[in-house]
Amino acid sequence: MELSRRNILVGGGVGAGLVVAWGLWPRAYPPSLTTEPGEQAFGAWLKIGRDGIVTVAVPQAEHGQGIATTLAQVVADELGADWRTVAVEPAPPGPLYANPVGVDSLFEGAFGRLPEGMRDEWLRRDRAMLTAGSSSLRMFEGPARAAAATARALMTQAAARRWGVDWSECEARDGFIVHGDQRLRLAELAEAAAGETVPHPLPLGSGGAGKLAGKDVPRLDSPAKLDGSANFTADIRLPDMVHVALRHAPLGRTRAIRIDRAAAMKVPGVVEVIEGEDWVAVAASSWWIAQKGLDAAAPRAVSDGAVPTSQAITQGLEAALKEEGHSVLTRGDVAAALEGPGLIEARYRIGTGVHAAIEPRAAVAAWPDGGLELWAPTQAPEAARKVAARAAAIPEDRVIVHAMPIGGGFGQGLEQDAVAQAAMIAAKLKRPVNVQWSRTEDLRRDAWRAPAIARMTARLERGKLVGWRGRIATPSTGRALAERVMPAGLVRWGMRGQGRGDAYAMGGAVPPYAIPALAVHHHDASLPIPTGHVRGGAHVANCFVAESFIDECARAAGADPLAWRIAMLGQEPRLARCLSTAASLGGWEGGGPGSGQGVAAHGFRGSYVAVMAETHRDENGRPVVDRLVAAIDCGRVVNPDIVRQQVEGGLIFGLAALRGGAVGFERGWAVPSQLGALNLPRLADTPDITVELLSSDEAPGGVSELAVPPVAPAIANALATLPGFPRIRSLPMELSA
Repeated sequence: MELSRRNILVGGGVGAGLVVAWGLWPRAYPPSLTTEPGEQAFGAWLKIGRDGIVTVAVPQAEHGQGIATTLAQVVADELGADWRTVAVEPAPPGPLYANPVGVDSLFEGAFGRLPEGMRDEWLRRDRAMLTAGSSSLRMFEGPARAAAATARALMTQAAARRWGVDWSECEARDGFIVHGDQRLRLAELAEAAAGETVPHPLPLGSGGAGKLAGKDVPRLDSPAKLDGSANFTADIRLPDMVHVALRHAPLGRTRAIRIDRAAAMKVPGVVEVIEGEDWVAVAASSWWIAQKGLDAAAPRAVSDGAVPTSQAITQGLEAALKEEGHSVLTRGDVAAALEGPGLIEARYRIGTGVHAAIEPRAAVAAWPDGGLELWAPTQAPEAARKVAARAAAIPEDRVIVHAMPIGGGFGQGLEQDAVAQAAMIAAKLKRPVNVQWSRTEDLRRDAWRAPAIARMTARLERGKLVGWRGRIATPSTGRALAERVMPAGLVRWGMRGQGRGDAYAMGGAVPPYAIPALAVHHHDASLPIPTGHVRGGAHVANCFVAESFIDECARAAGADPLAWRIAMLGQEPRLARCLSTAASLGGWEGGGPGSGQGVAAHGFRGSYVAVMAETHRDENGRPVVDRLVAAIDCGRVVNPDIVRQQVEGGLIFGLAALRGGAVGFERGWAVPSQLGALNLPRLADTPDITVELLSSDEAPGGVSELAVPPVAPAIANALATLPGFPRIRSLPMELSA
C-alpha cells in the first residue's frame, strides 16, 4: 500500500489496523487547559486570574534547560505582563502539545518519509508530547506567542470599549492596558475580554509587546530549588505509601532469580517481596528498610547463554565494520578521489556512555478505584502512560500521568523502566508505592550512549582535501528508541525500509565542509546492550570523529587548522563566523606544534557552535585543560542568561565525555557502578570558560545540547600539539586508541 494523502494505513492499536480517509482526520482540537474559579483561559497556553497572576501552561519537562522560564517569558513579552506576576504549571496531556519538531530533531528527520502533514497529525492524534532534541522553544514559541497576542488584543478591545477609544491606540505595559493617563489591570479585563472578537491578522509584536525579549529575566524555578521547596519524584508522600528498592539481574537472558523470601520478610518494616521478569523488589515502610530486606533476600540470577562483556561489544562492532554498510550520503566519485598518494587513514573508538543523572530513576504510583495515578520524571508522558497501562494490565484511559521536574536527567527521562515497575507493584499491592533506584542500579541498568568504531580515510592533493570516506559501526539506536517512545503505527510506517542507515545513529557524521567526493556509511552493529539517548546523542561520537579527523588532515597538509576549516565553509557562513569569533576571543596563534591550542565546530538543531581549547601538561605529564572559548549562533535569543547556562553546562558535559563518563561490562554488569569512579570533572578540573553569543535574526535554534559535541575534539586537537602527547582517537581518552 502506497503512503499518500488519499490512501493511508493508520495503526489503530496493539494488533489492530484501521483504514482512515485523510479527509476524516481531525484538523482542529479544542484547548484542554483547565481553569479554577476566577481564572480566564486564553487558548491552550495561558490563564489570567482575578488576583493578577498570569499562568503559562508548559507542555515540556523541566530538567534544568530553563523551558519553564523561557516559554513563560515569550508569553509575558507578547502579553505585556509584569514578570513578577507570571507563574507556570504543567500543561495537561493533549494533542495541541504534541511535538513534531522534537520528533524530527531527536530522530534526525527519520519520519520525513511520510506524506506532508500526515506525521504531524499522527503525533497530535496520539498526543505525542516529547521533551527532546532541544526543540521546546522551536516548537512552542509560535503558538504560545500567538495565544498571548490574542489575549492582549482581546483585553485591549475590552478596555477600549470602556473608554470609548480605538483599541489600536491602546497598549499593554507592565500588566496594564494603557491609553494616555487611563489604565486598567489585565486582571480586571480578562473576563470581559472573552466576549470580544479575535482580530485578523493577530497584532504580533505590537501594542506594547517586546519589552522582555532578549532580557536576562530571573528563572522561575530557581527560588524553589534553592530553598529546597521544589518537589521531585522522590519527595512525594501519599497516605499508606510504601517505599520500594530494587535489584536487577545482570544483562542477558534471565531464566530465574533465586531469593530467600522468608529472610526478607523477617526484616522489621518489610511489607512484601515482589519478583519481576529480571528484577526483585522489596516494599517497606522506608527505602532504607527496603534495602535491608533486599540484602536479606540475597537475590541470585540464573542466566541462559552469554552475558554482555566489553570484549563481546568490541567484537560486535568489529564484525559490523567488516560487513557492507548502508550509504548515509555519497557525493562525487569517492573511489577515484581516494586513489593515489596523499592518503590519510585513522581509526576511532567511542566507549559506552552512561547518563549518570543527578536524580536516579524513580516513579510513584497510586491505585485509586482500580485505576492508576502516576508521578514520574518523564520526557514522554504519553509513552509513560502506555507503559504503565500495560504493566498494570488496565486500559490506558484509567492511567493519569503527572510529569514531574527532572533532576538533570540528560535524556534518561525518555526511558520508562521505573514507570513499569511502579505500575506493576502498585497494581499488585493495591496501595501507593514510591519506587527509587539506587545509584548502583541506575548506573548498572541504563539505556547507554551507543559505542562505536569508525574507520576514516581521506586523501590530500596539493594541500586540499579531495576525498573522504567514513565507515562507522554502531547500533541502530534510533529505531530502538523510537519503538520505546513513539506511537507504534508511526514507527512501523515511518522507519521501514530506509536503506540509508539509522538516521539517529548517524547524526553529525557528515562533515559540513565542501569536500568534492564524500561518502559516509553506517555499519549496523547488533550488540547485547540497550542503547538510548544521552545528552548530545550520536553527535557526541560523530563530531569527535569528524572534527578530529579533519584536524589530522589539516596538519598533514601543513595548514592552519582554523583557516583550513573556514576555507571549506563557503556554504556554512554561520559556522565559519562562529569559528572566527572563537579564535579571535581565544587568541588563536595558528595551532602549531607546542601551542596547546585546538578548535572544533559543529552545527545541529538549527544552531551553530565553535570551541577553542587551550591545554598544557602538568609536572607529571598529565593533560590539563586551561581554557574553553565557545562562540554560539543559536538565532534569536529569548533569555541570554539561560543560553549561557546551557552552553556552560554543555561544555562541562563534553569535557566529562573526554575524561570519563563511560562504562565497560563484566559478567553482564556495567562497571564501574559508583558515580565517583566515572572520572567526571570536579570544580578543580573546570577550565576558564568564555561564551560569546552572536547576534542573529534567524529563528531560535536548539541550545541545551549544542555545546556538548565539539568539546572533546577541540581538546583532543589541542593536546595533539603538545610535544610527546599522542593523538587521542578514543572517547573517553583513557581507553586505548
